[in-house]
Amino acid sequence: MPTPPSPPPDRPDPAGGPHGAPPPAPPSTPPATPPAPAAAVPPSSRPAAAPPTTPPVTPPVAPPARPAASPGAPSAPVFRAAPSSPLWFGGDYNPEQWPEKVREEDVDLMLRAGVNLVTVGVFSWGLLEPREGEYRFEWLDRTMDRLGEAGIGVALATPTASPPPWFTLAYPDAMPVTADGTRLTHGSRDTYDVCAPAYREASARIARALAERYAGHPALRMWHVHNEYGSWSHSDHTARAFRDWLRRHHHDLGRLNEAWTTAFWSQHYSEWEQILPPRATQYLPNPAHVLDFRRFLSDEMLDHFLDQRDVLREVRPDVPVTTNLAFGDWVPVDPWRWAEHLDLVAVDDYPSLTGQGGAEQTAFAADLARSWAARVPGGGRPWLLMEQAAGVTYTGELTRPKSPGETVRHSLAHVARGSRGAMFFQWRASRGGAEQWHSGMVPHAGPDSRIFREVCELGSLLPRVAEASEAEVVADAAVTWDPESWWALGSPSLPSRSVDYLESVRQVHRVLWRSGRTVDFVRPDRELPRVPLLVVPALYLLSDAAAERLARYTEGGGTLVVTYLSGLADPSGTVRTGGYPGALRDLLGVRVEEMYPMFAGETVGMDLGMVREEVTTWSEHVHLAGAEAVARYAGGPLDGFPAVTRRRYGAGEAWYVSARLSDRGLGRVVSEAAGTGPFPEDGLDVVRRVGPDGAWVFVTNHDDRSRRIDPARLGLGPDAVDLLSGASAKGLNLPGGGVAVLRGHPVTG
Repeated sequence: MPTPPSPPPDRPDPAGGPHGAPPPAPPSTPPATPPAPAAAVPPSSRPAAAPPTTPPVTPPVAPPARPAASPGAPSAPVFRAAPSSPLWFGGDYNPEQWPEKVREEDVDLMLRAGVNLVTVGVFSWGLLEPREGEYRFEWLDRTMDRLGEAGIGVALATPTASPPPWFTLAYPDAMPVTADGTRLTHGSRDTYDVCAPAYREASARIARALAERYAGHPALRMWHVHNEYGSWSHSDHTARAFRDWLRRHHHDLGRLNEAWTTAFWSQHYSEWEQILPPRATQYLPNPAHVLDFRRFLSDEMLDHFLDQRDVLREVRPDVPVTTNLAFGDWVPVDPWRWAEHLDLVAVDDYPSLTGQGGAEQTAFAADLARSWAARVPGGGRPWLLMEQAAGVTYTGELTRPKSPGETVRHSLAHVARGSRGAMFFQWRASRGGAEQWHSGMVPHAGPDSRIFREVCELGSLLPRVAEASEAEVVADAAVTWDPESWWALGSPSLPSRSVDYLESVRQVHRVLWRSGRTVDFVRPDRELPRVPLLVVPALYLLSDAAAERLARYTEGGGTLVVTYLSGLADPSGTVRTGGYPGALRDLLGVRVEEMYPMFAGETVGMDLGMVREEVTTWSEHVHLAGAEAVARYAGGPLDGFPAVTRRRYGAGEAWYVSARLSDRGLGRVVSEAAGTGPFPEDGLDVVRRVGPDGAWVFVTNHDDRSRRIDPARLGLGPDAVDLLSGASAKGLNLPGGGVAVLRGHPVTG
């Protein structure tokens, strides 16, 4: 890991921080002896001020003893150095749910598994502060000391995602209000109104209490603020904060009325106080109103995070601060914006598919996280898989055991794509509570189980690949990702309710993954990377400046592939008139006169060279305006009209796909536009990383049959070796479900 940077001018020297505490410890002595290696692994509202220099994600060596702590803390024990992998490994740890005997066993099992980091205290507010202003830290003191003595680091959480019952009774107005006016109460989690002053004040108090007590503890590795931000509220507190946000963003009511098209349905606002959150109403809501509300919620929750982050940094500025980002259409969080305020991006990933589908979803989540992390101050794209399920897949209908080796494969897929480790929810499966059937690294069956054995295997493998952790992931394609377009395309007023932004982007990533490409996600609010291929799926909201960036990318020699529903509206959600795809008409050389969304089960033909494609869900009436037709509709009302087009633009090409194609059909278009991928072998996932000292190639075989690995084809010299087995990479046979991590010198040709 990199040498910690010197403290910036506006921050105190870490060595002279609170309690005179030295920086926290990294991993430095090996865990319990790992098993012998095998031949291959088997199956905001505040001003956007520039944040201070990001603290190192892996801090320097730990002190031999605990520094001074707050009054009442236990006597100082001696601490061991932590395990020697710069990759974090562990999970959420909830010792407060277990008797003392189990807690003692936990540390022994953690050492056996190679765990070097656990997240503590995420949902412990009720125990830490059983009554307002009364703190009980004894159990957490013992936990921190016990983990520190074993050399296990702690990501100490602020427990603000789950206020305790006393808070509900003391501040009923701080509970969230649904769109239909129902005020919720405690009994679950995430029951708070992020805009309520009482909640904001209580959150900052508990964060400060934790910071002042544990900032000098040698087990502390990072701060973990909150958990999975995403709770909505439509309360009066929210209404006041929303109006303040709108004033800052629209400046005056005239601009707001124009952006929201309030002349429609007599929604013109003449006073700010007339504006409410998008509460339950008679019929369709105003989509611009709803879109701005989601933007506001993202900024308001970010402001809540920043309140706590600033407290934690004030007390201990050298310890990295993060929060774990959840993923779903219910989450009103813009990760691109949040990443600018994090020390590392942390994500939760729970694939819903098994087999290769789960592998594709894993790669998608990892590529997203790495791409968001490009906006973390200080560079280096630091990110961490903070949560995943140990040994099971949650399909939405059932909990299904993963196949043997799948936990290892998914974890290494994240590490391959840049994660600084592999973490789980949770360490030990709970006996009771709402998530008692959520998996754990130690399942209900205990350590004598397949899940725990695979956890131990993963813990033995991560130190072997840690040397690649600072090497850059090599991406050869890019895909646009825009949460605001996702939100806007969720409007019920669209021509079809079958439109699915997430699936549109997933499909593009899936097709590129199967062709052997590694993907960077981008948002065109900044200059675009010089990769040979950029795909733009359903980028519904597009500013003029972003459209110009796409044109410059293409003019400079890039291959641009744009799908239907892109460029139709400006950032306010106002439709661009004159024909679709709006802001991209001139670049693409087409004009769409009409949309033809399709009924469920309806298909129309399309000729893709020698292949007949069946179009579903969406089609369009396309006119050529400088482009040429590559494929045409066959049959139906669009018979003979262009379906896929291409236009030379400067030194590059701009392609337009006007229909929802199958994976095979879209793959054929991408192949025609940009050639075959670098490693187009079905079921083989290849990720390349390069650094000043060499190159590393992560190869995962998701197929049942074995594959012979050719280092030269992967861009490595004949000296390449597999870090997992220690064997020469030349002639390496990778069994079905196997993983290899090859290190060597890069070669070309």
